[in-house]
Amino acid sequence: MRTYSAKPSEIERKWYVIDAKGKVLGRLASQIATVLRGKHKPIYTPHVDTGDHIIVINAREVKLTGKKLDQKFYRRHSHYPSGLKETPYRKLMQTKPEFAVMSAVKGMLPQNTLGRKMLTKLKVYAGNTHEHQAQKPENLEILV
Repeated sequence: MRTYSAKPSEIERKWYVIDAKGKVLGRLASQIATVLRGKHKPIYTPHVDTGDHIIVINAREVKLTGKKLDQKFYRRHSHYPSGLKETPYRKLMQTKPEFAVMSAVKGMLPQNTLGRKMLTKLKVYAGNTHEHQAQKPENLEILV
């Protein structure tokens, strides 16, 4: 018996739409990362990008549990002395909710070139509409 290894030419990619309205950010991000990696398919191969495309709508209405809106910060550093910038998630969700979802998913993907390639298949929109009607996306129901 031999181990199956998917080849990039054999992979068929689907497009899915996920409505993030009322969903918890971390649980949503982990399930999106699973589909982006392709772990939901029987042909999953760790070193090949076998995942599907994901469109997330209503990112503005995603929830954070507990007191995370006030206690959780998005941090970045300019690599200069005293260059740490902190943004509370309450402000981040008001100004750039797409970025909050994107960074949550990014943290759950592999931290290498394959993970960066997987992240390009994620499209996040704050509102209710998206521009990918031509791809005929299917609705993907996220549990929890």
